Amino acid sequence: MKKEMSYKAAMAELKEILDVLENGEADMDDLTKKAKRAKELLKFCKDKLYKTSTEVEEFLN
Repeated sequence: MKKEMSYKAAMAELKEILDVLENGEADMDDLTKKAKRAKELLKFCKDKLYKTSTEVEEFLN
């Protein structure tokens, strides 16, 4: 059984990827993999924020 990633963990992983990219530490072979993972994490975070916003809005109404 796979545990769902938390928003906090996704943001931490995104920060790690960004740090590697900003420092120029990623080699060309790894760059595509990191960009793909960052895109997945951004989608996850965006979806999580939207879901939470919707739930809060429903709760307040």
